Amino acid sequence: MALKNTFLFQILEYGSVVCGSPRSGRAATAAILGRSPFRCYYNNAGKPRSRGAGGTSHARVVDLRSDTVTKPGPAMRQAIAEAEVGDDVMGEDPTVNDLQQIAADLFGMEAAIFVPSGTMSNLIAVMVHCRERGDEMIVGDLSHLHIYEQGGSAQLAGVHSTTVTTLPDGTFDLKQLEAKIRHGYPDPHYPRSRLICVENTHNIQGGRVLPLAFLQEVRALADQYGVSLHMDGARVMNAAVAQEVPPSTILQHTHTVSVCLSKGLGSPVGTVLAGPRDFISKALRCRKALGGGMRQAGILAAAGKFSFENMIGRLVEDHRNAKTFALGEHRQPNPPLFAVDVSAVETNILRFALQDSTMTPQEFCTRMGEVGEDEEAALGQGVQVLMYPHFGNSVRAVWHLGISAEDTRLAIQKMRFVASRYFTGIRH
Repeated sequence: MALKNTFLFQILEYGSVVCGSPRSGRAATAAILGRSPFRCYYNNAGKPRSRGAGGTSHARVVDLRSDTVTKPGPAMRQAIAEAEVGDDVMGEDPTVNDLQQIAADLFGMEAAIFVPSGTMSNLIAVMVHCRERGDEMIVGDLSHLHIYEQGGSAQLAGVHSTTVTTLPDGTFDLKQLEAKIRHGYPDPHYPRSRLICVENTHNIQGGRVLPLAFLQEVRALADQYGVSLHMDGARVMNAAVAQEVPPSTILQHTHTVSVCLSKGLGSPVGTVLAGPRDFISKALRCRKALGGGMRQAGILAAAGKFSFENMIGRLVEDHRNAKTFALGEHRQPNPPLFAVDVSAVETNILRFALQDSTMTPQEFCTRMGEVGEDEEAALGQGVQVLMYPHFGNSVRAVWHLGISAEDTRLAIQKMRFVASRYFTGIRH
């Protein structure tokens, strides 16, 4: 409980052990709205390349592809090495048990379970909430669970999905959501509505934080119709820091939550699924069936404990760096190459649209990730900024504990260099 009670203090009085060191026409509209048939996300566009004589051997790498690229530093590695372990499938790993209790207390839930990944955690939640094959869940059409988890809910759990439109801020229209809830059960023509899923922060919409009032309204709707509310809270700690509230304030409006340890919190692996005690006992069975039962898992859980105890307060630094980059992007030559809504940059994810139709996201990411012929002379050093092409005509950049304020400054310089060389090439 002490961790929960000092949460706001960590945010406002940031001071923690950092677990890593900084390293030396339709498409544009669709990008802003998040609607496009093009779904380039995990590909090779963000991989470092070289061009010309400058090479890459002495380049500074600024890796903004994802907050999953972090590596454990010495303090976290020491915690891993010294972890007390046991057989977690038998419930005897003390470090796993500690992690689960810490998470439950922090989230204001009765119990929690440690699982290998966020995808498995979300799938387990769906399996427990949707008790019969053919049950239905309602998800946002741009949610991670719907797009990036291979349709596992249908493939493995036999659960049908229906979608609501994801708005630019990550929320739904409540009237549309209500209209999606089935009322005909046990009519044999229809599935039975069992679950509503929300995502906080919202990945595709650029790390947007769901308003507390929205969550309260969705929970009231769920209670009215007897369905459960699950939050894919992979980055809910970012949301809590951005709103300056304990995570329990957010999660009081949900029945269950999945929280990733290996994104902004910097652990190498793992997710915590939390909810009522009866839910977690059923989740334990599902985890075993999916192959997620681990034995001496304390060596992994120790990293998660370290993250909860040391890495929450520093998330504000990632948010600040993302905002700094967005402001630097906002100050562009005319005509601008990018479109960015600075007011929408709420956490550590920045998504921006390319304005010039002759520059594709793939080409932009390639140029940012290579060292040009005259770059070292212009910037004083070669800089490789790694990003991913994203939905529509957009690019996604994500800040994390491996990216310093200096890295962010260099990324802004590189962005301006790429833009200037691009427009110079067009004019000539």
